[in-house]
Amino acid sequence: MPNLQHLKGKLLIAEPSILNDDSFNRAIILITEHTDNNSVGFILNRPLSFTIHDLLPDIEANFTIYQGGPVEQDNLYFVHQLPNLIPDSIEVDNGIYWGGNFEALKALLNNKSLNKNDIRFFLGYSGWGKNQLQIEIESNSWFISNNDSEDIFQENESLLWRKKLLQKGGDYKLWVNAPSDVSLN
Repeated sequence: MPNLQHLKGKLLIAEPSILNDDSFNRAIILITEHTDNNSVGFILNRPLSFTIHDLLPDIEANFTIYQGGPVEQDNLYFVHQLPNLIPDSIEVDNGIYWGGNFEALKALLNNKSLNKNDIRFFLGYSGWGKNQLQIEIESNSWFISNNDSEDIFQENESLLWRKKLLQKGGDYKLWVNAPSDVSLN
């Protein structure tokens, strides 16, 4: 059993066994908070069909919004690697930060001071109550992987799940080219 004490900043990779779960099928989740009572994270590989400008017309930026998870989908969240530019950011791990002063962020976006490799926006989040995530990991719904900023900000999100399965190796390689809907196979 993996050590779940240090889950913050890690990636949860959906096991191929949860193919029938619409919320988490092939999901890669960055865990931004992990305590004895709860866990919070954001799905990295679910781009939506609109941008930050579509949601907030006073922001002149066309950064893609991602589905962060099934909880509070009417709230906007962000992770970034710019703690010096966005005050009040919370360090997650490995040069990755969560949230911060939204007015400062708006000014940076409107001044074109950020690029798409600096930040990612999410509607909603993925959340687990006490021991819930541990139970899911023990029942082989997820495996844990280290992250790097390439996984979060620069990676082609459509290939990220496959990349993590290839890194895991073994029988996971068999799932890399399986269709999203295995009934089509």
